[in-house]
Amino acid sequence: MGTQLRGIRGATVAADNSREAILSATSDLLQRLIAENKLQIQDIASIFFSVTPDLDAEFPAVAARQMGMETVPLLCLNEIPVRGSLPRCVRILIHANLTWAQKEVRHVYLGEAARLRPDIVGYAS
Repeated sequence: MGTQLRGIRGATVAADNSREAILSATSDLLQRLIAENKLQIQDIASIFFSVTPDLDAEFPAVAARQMGMETVPLLCLNEIPVRGSLPRCVRILIHANLTWAQKEVRHVYLGEAARLRPDIVGYAS
């Protein structure tokens, strides 16, 4: 199989609405997603970051820039404020050029965010 564009998902929860907490949570999740999927920065086509409306102290994309992703297109968005949804949540969608099938992609849901995808609990931690 040749290289194909794949989606890699993950989520985590920031400790609070501070710049430090948002960047720390985002960096931890990005590092895990990259390690679990054996990504190189040149494999990454783009990354979408979304945060719940209660996180507004920093753009999560700053964490990716701090990790050396200077040429990767990044976009930050707000999640829909659904009543009862997980607070302080940072979600990531990486689009990457991979040589393996979508079903082999490792999605990562850390801490409290693991409850968002109980169907793939084997990939969460």
